Amino acid sequence: MKISQIHTLTENFESNANKTSDGVEFWMARDLQHLLGYYKWDNFQGVILKAKTACELSEQEIDDHFADVGKTIQMPKGAEKNISDIMLTRFACYLIAQNGDPRKEEIAFAQRYFAVQTRKAELIEQKMLEHERVQARVKLKATEKELSQVIFEQTGENQNFALIRSKGDIALFGKNTQQMKEKWNIKNKPLADFMPTILLKAKDFATEITIYNAKENEMNTENQISKEHVTNNKSVRETLISRGIQPENLKPEEDVNKIDRRLKSDEKKNLKNPKKLK
Repeated sequence: MKISQIHTLTENFESNANKTSDGVEFWMARDLQHLLGYYKWDNFQGVILKAKTACELSEQEIDDHFADVGKTIQMPKGAEKNISDIMLTRFACYLIAQNGDPRKEEIAFAQRYFAVQTRKAELIEQKMLEHERVQARVKLKATEKELSQVIFEQTGENQNFALIRSKGDIALFGKNTQQMKEKWNIKNKPLADFMPTILLKAKDFATEITIYNAKENEMNTENQISKEHVTNNKSVRETLISRGIQPENLKPEEDVNKIDRRLKSDEKKNLKNPKKLK
């Protein structure tokens, strides 16, 4: 396939893409039909049926990717006609291309186009989730630092802050910090650096409540603040368990510091190579 053809096909596929109000990208089946070189709707419907079967086999909800809709088209002499159509997600388009006639150049192109686009979306989603986790860890550090300051300002010392934080871990996990480190095989690094995002946010929420109540109730002893912190972590634990999440049974994730370095490195590379952002 010539480069000029590739550019033309790329432009055709991208110009026919639409977006829902939620920002979900989709193509209309009757538009895709012509983009893929099918002249008869009945023939193309056969490909769509195969794609739906593939969607079901991949354990995806068909209705999430193939949404039946209707539209009105103009007929000769001002007449109108209602016809059926289907809103297709990028994944649905990929499955249709995979089940199309491989002899068609348009199909061969679409198979690669939607595979690359789907992979791009997956990578973007992964980066966003990694960024969210990094930010959750940064937030927890800041909140714990604030709690340490509150303890010092209201009690005159904060030498036992590490102990108070550890008691919070026991209340949240049902295990002490060292036991969780052994369970997750962590050595010489903070437990929080390996927590999933949901646990980072849970721990941060409990700490925020401790700060608020310590200030609001003018707690002036470490023992008071420690009990408050334990109570809040127990409450957060109960909430998680009530939603089917057992904190100590969640799997550890990659060291958040490695993720942070990788994200920053990728950002620098993108700034040096702006063409990759297009």
